[in-house]
Amino acid sequence: MPPFNLTSMTPAAFILAGIPGMEKLHIWISIPFCSMYLAVLLGNGVMLFVIRTERSLHQPMYLFLSMLAIVDLMLSTTTVPKMLALFWFSAGEISFGACLTQMFFLHFSFSAESVILLAMAFDRFVAICYPLRYAAVLTQSAVVKTGLVALLRSFCIIFPCIFLLKRLPFCGHNIIPHTYCEHMGVARLACADISINILYGLAVPFAAVVVDVVLIAVSYILILLALFRLPSRTARHKAFNTCGSHVCVILLFYIPAFFTVLTHRFGQEIPHHVHIILANLYVLFPPLLNPVVYGVRTQQIKKKVVKVFICPKSHLPQR
Repeated sequence: MPPFNLTSMTPAAFILAGIPGMEKLHIWISIPFCSMYLAVLLGNGVMLFVIRTERSLHQPMYLFLSMLAIVDLMLSTTTVPKMLALFWFSAGEISFGACLTQMFFLHFSFSAESVILLAMAFDRFVAICYPLRYAAVLTQSAVVKTGLVALLRSFCIIFPCIFLLKRLPFCGHNIIPHTYCEHMGVARLACADISINILYGLAVPFAAVVVDVVLIAVSYILILLALFRLPSRTARHKAFNTCGSHVCVILLFYIPAFFTVLTHRFGQEIPHHVHIILANLYVLFPPLLNPVVYGVRTQQIKKKVVKVFICPKSHLPQR
């Protein structure tokens, strides 16, 4: 009997099936998804442009916000263009390498965004609890190092998933009942034991995100205690308003993420197409709403958007 060659069992390409049971509705479903994606590009693009062009916004809080916008663009752009090609042109084929690349950047974006939200919570903690030390602690160098930590941690957590998938034989199974490639969706097609994939894919990234959530919660408990001790009602209201924007963004990111993960793992009674729709909305909703939340609730950004786009003449230097 010839030896079993695992490399021959790796498919040249996978087929993304879209939303199972709703194939006839793909065109109609694509309309809101395309609209939301265009809004994501516009909202985050405007946010980046305003922060880049306005020197008064070159502060740690807004630099973290620009990082968040970049990661949001990466999260949605990794998945939505291929999803729309699938809906519009039935272009469901994706090469094995492209599938792994899409999976990597999808999970990488999620992990990086979690680190950035933690950094933003720390920024608010220092600004409110230790305002006199803010400039010394949150230097431009510290912001750059935080960005590098987000990249490095995310890379170290997600990169092993590529090797965990490449080691698996697939025995001709290449149809993914989803609109994009994600770790466990691909691993379940394998004709081998995937216990290591399940353990690593659930435990390591989930543990890292839980640590982020716990640290964010601790930061905001300390922030609330400090806010209630502020003597000035105006200062308290301003701090609440600034932190409120960040709390909204945190909830928009973590609640859908945990809901998607938990329903995927334990919601066997929920129809499969509902899982897929929720997963698709997850890569669109936070990137769509983050610029809206900060644009509406943060006066500095709102004023600069008006200055740059609505009253551009006032943006020009006076001679």
